[in-house]
Amino acid sequence: MSKLTFYLDDGLRQSAEAGRHNFLNKVAGVARAAGWAVEYAGNSVQERLGSAAREGYAMFHMDEPTHDRALTCRRVYYYPFWGIEPTGKRWDWHVARTPFDGDVPRREADGFYHRWRDKLFSDADGAVRGDFVYVPLQGRLLDHRSFQACSPLRMIEEVLAHDPREVVATLHPNENYSDDEMQALEELAERNPRLTLRMGGMEALLKDCDFVVTQNSSAAFNGMFFDKPMVLFGKVDFHHIGANVSAQGVAGAFDAVRGMRPDYAGYLWWFWQKMSVNAGRDHAERQIADAMRRAGWPV
Repeated sequence: MSKLTFYLDDGLRQSAEAGRHNFLNKVAGVARAAGWAVEYAGNSVQERLGSAAREGYAMFHMDEPTHDRALTCRRVYYYPFWGIEPTGKRWDWHVARTPFDGDVPRREADGFYHRWRDKLFSDADGAVRGDFVYVPLQGRLLDHRSFQACSPLRMIEEVLAHDPREVVATLHPNENYSDDEMQALEELAERNPRLTLRMGGMEALLKDCDFVVTQNSSAAFNGMFFDKPMVLFGKVDFHHIGANVSAQGVAGAFDAVRGMRPDYAGYLWWFWQKMSVNAGRDHAERQIADAMRRAGWPV
């Protein structure tokens, strides 16, 4: 008999063991329906590394899989949508590697989009294409990492060089920025009066900006509910309807974004309903089993 072991932090583990976590309960149900035993373990580094030597398969939560019988699961931006993948790198997920062909059920997609927009951002209906560029920052502002076209600081410089209007760059409230990072940002703002630095304030900025420029911040994903196109300087799972610096170059991406009017409703329906696991729907178990089989699990 095969076995599935969940590696979960305290609190989440107890909830899953008791069957109170809807999504994880459904994952366990798929495993049991295939005749597998299900167990729960702690989520220390030692536990996850040790899973490679243990019998059966491993499911991590938001942690990178450590061997070829391990998968990771994580929320796809909002509940009840989830991903189950062999990597924690969103830009290598199944959805990121699948082309979006735009073939969606129109009425269903439109209704889905408007329901979720009303649920998540009730004032998004009044959004306008304003006269400034919104740049939500993440972490490590001075580093050029492998999934990025350039460092975040350089990204701001490129925005200033390719758009003549005001640029509002926001610091992430949950990041701890170093003195060197803050000094570099402040010096850039001193040299460029068009650059304003702020902390947070995503929803108001999405409502009033013209478009979003980011490495791969979820603020750009949220921008789709405000009808705001995006320029992406980094790899991400929701890249399909954005202007992409890696593919188009900096100038090409900025030229493209100004005329973009993507099918946000169709895309979000495809991204969440077709390409993610919607744990709130009756067919969630089928989507879970499909994700496991893509990874080679015999369920």
